[in-house]
Amino acid sequence: MTEKTANKYLDNLEKNFSHDNPVLLRSIKIFHDLDQIEYELGLIEDEETTATKNSWSPIISFIGGNSTAKARFINSYLGDQQTTSGIQASTHKFSVLLQSSQTNFATLPGTALDVDPRYPFYQISKKMEQLQKGEGDKVNSHLELKAINSERLKGKLFIDSPNLGAIPETPVNSMLIKHMIENSDLVLVFTDIFGTSTPLLDEVIQHIEQDQDSNKFVFLVDEPIAAINPAKANEIILTWQRKLAGLNITTGQFIIAPAQQNSLNPQSKIDFSEIDQRMTNVSLDRTYRVLNTLEKNIRDLEEIVFSEVRQGIRLWKERSNLSTLVFLSFIAILAIFAEIELGILELLIDPIIGPISLVVLIAILIPTHILISKVHAKFIITKLNARQKELHLMENLAGLFEKNMSFTRMVLPIYESAEWNKKTKARLAALTEKTKDLVQSLNDIFGNYSEPVVPQTQTIENQPNYLDLSKFK
Repeated sequence: MTEKTANKYLDNLEKNFSHDNPVLLRSIKIFHDLDQIEYELGLIEDEETTATKNSWSPIISFIGGNSTAKARFINSYLGDQQTTSGIQASTHKFSVLLQSSQTNFATLPGTALDVDPRYPFYQISKKMEQLQKGEGDKVNSHLELKAINSERLKGKLFIDSPNLGAIPETPVNSMLIKHMIENSDLVLVFTDIFGTSTPLLDEVIQHIEQDQDSNKFVFLVDEPIAAINPAKANEIILTWQRKLAGLNITTGQFIIAPAQQNSLNPQSKIDFSEIDQRMTNVSLDRTYRVLNTLEKNIRDLEEIVFSEVRQGIRLWKERSNLSTLVFLSFIAILAIFAEIELGILELLIDPIIGPISLVVLIAILIPTHILISKVHAKFIITKLNARQKELHLMENLAGLFEKNMSFTRMVLPIYESAEWNKKTKARLAALTEKTKDLVQSLNDIFGNYSEPVVPQTQTIENQPNYLDLSKFK
């Protein structure tokens, strides 16, 4: 067994979580163990790691419609003293905002996100290219990275989506919206998106409806009257709850957007307490998301990777056997003509010539079948490579398939992958159990479900056969 080199990305993560997040620190070891298994299976290279499939930073996304409510809120929340987000209502880019120690904020191109596994749009250009030819080279026209000096961004990433009423519905925009929602720990949705109906807005509402049980959505209501008359706030929220219930959205927290208060009364301090309280849980949500990703990566190895290779093996066997059968049929036809013309049947049933003829036939069929199998394997490898791109997998399906091209497996009718054995199953099951133990240890932070330990004041020999309740008084 070749030991996989420790990945630099995992090493950096280990340094980041060595003091403040023991659960994620322990999960890094499980990621490395999973990488070792995939490396042995030929699915990933020595420098690759499955930990790059998702960002490890807490991610908060913002979704808004045509109004300026979202831009005003972000600017107020991150600091009015500077044009922090620099976002106009007509923007067509997804902006990732991160904390910077520099006084002036900097805007970096989308390629900075595409090549860095720390960010949520890592290698997104590949998906863009697959959806629309040529779009992979236009990542800068869809994405940007902004470094901003704001304490509220420390330890977090904000994703500010374009105002959805201003961008066209394209496969790339739809994919980016879906990718943003799926990879976010918290999504702040401004209710102005429910005021109009466009294909893209309807698609976003559908994503919210499908993912609403994840408890990641907060709906921000931009209502000036709520700032003037706080008693109206509950009435306004109830109205929006009923409106969204009509769209089958029945979960999620509703908050009156506090940014409007500043424009009505510049002397008053904007109250972000509800927003801050919700955002304090984002790091915890991130930890659960990473553990869920880890468990999903382990599960996908069986349900997707091995399943795809298993289907490739089955198709490979069917094509190879059919081609060999056609070749055998051709030999049988020649034998029939030979019998008609020459009468060779008597030779075939001869006790000496007959067995020799059978051995010669087998000696011809086996190399022919192997040659045919190798030819069909090339087509299957091409098909698996295309399937890998289609499913956006980092695992090399063709590499796992090629492990099945041994002499024995080409000759015998074996349809299961060579590496899907008891050892592999046991190793994956052990990693799954370790991941579940980490989730349980994370749950234990908020509650201890173990039985209380009763102090023993007597030796076992002198311990009575009844429970002395006086000790609990």
